[in-house]
Amino acid sequence: METNGNPVVLLVDDEEMVITSVRAFLSLETDYQIEGFTDPERAAAYIKDRPFDVIVSDYLMPKLTGIQLLKRAKDAAPEASRILLTGHADKQSAIDAINDVALFQYIEKPWDNMQLLLAIQGGIERTRLLRDLRDRMAELAAANDSLKDVHRRLIKAFL
Repeated sequence: METNGNPVVLLVDDEEMVITSVRAFLSLETDYQIEGFTDPERAAAYIKDRPFDVIVSDYLMPKLTGIQLLKRAKDAAPEASRILLTGHADKQSAIDAINDVALFQYIEKPWDNMQLLLAIQGGIERTRLLRDLRDRMAELAAANDSLKDVHRRLIKAFL
């Protein structure tokens, strides 16, 4: 969801320096609204009732793993894109994340800023397309219901 027309990107990593670094880079390169969290439980509380387009989460954090947090993000905002950022090149974790939370992208630390930016931009585009599709499908369902109602009234009028 966009706030003031700007996409909302959530950054979650227990290392403040990671949040600071990514936020500074994104602030220079984009006009995104960036929300950073070093506590995954605070991030989980935030996503319950606030809109966001992309969430970038570290894999290993205290209290909640990145996969647990991204699962909550998927439940709260299914269309929002989920990116896992990790210093652990564990392929099984990547496979689990892809399967469990419909991961959009898996990026290893140390990350390349441009790769991360492209992943976030792609995630925002994906989120927008999915939301547009959901809205169009709702419009079509409403139009279909309306046509069914007209059809029923016409049948009733002529019988």
